[in-house]
Amino acid sequence: MVYITAGLAEALLGFASDREPRSVTIGLSVTPAGTLVASASEDGPLDGVPSDTPVFTHFYLPDTGGSVRAVFGMDLASPRTQGRFVSHPDGARTLKQTDDFHEVVFVAVPPWEEVVAYDRYGTRLDLTVLDAEPPVESVT
Repeated sequence: MVYITAGLAEALLGFASDREPRSVTIGLSVTPAGTLVASASEDGPLDGVPSDTPVFTHFYLPDTGGSVRAVFGMDLASPRTQGRFVSHPDGARTLKQTDDFHEVVFVAVPPWEEVVAYDRYGTRLDLTVLDAEPPVESVT
């Protein structure tokens, strides 16, 4: 089972829609479920999800490190991530050889209404979208 927050799924679908007809690839990171809080209406811990379960909650902007990648041929600006989102504007619902494989790869296709999850071998994974949010973070 793979978990993603509703807010992250919505943001990824927005990126895909905005980029169409080009594809987009975005690095994703996780937060332990125990640090998440349920939606504002519930405002409590997540029920039924073990506290150490990784939940995809954050993304790295897709264009970060573009100039470094152009010079060195690799992305040195984004940290390693546990997952990857790819959009397929051509409608292909499965992984492609050209996709950037991670442990978990999320794919979306037009009309950009849902994301599906695959492992790096192309096997579809069960996906649960959680109505939860990561804790508020500060850089100070």
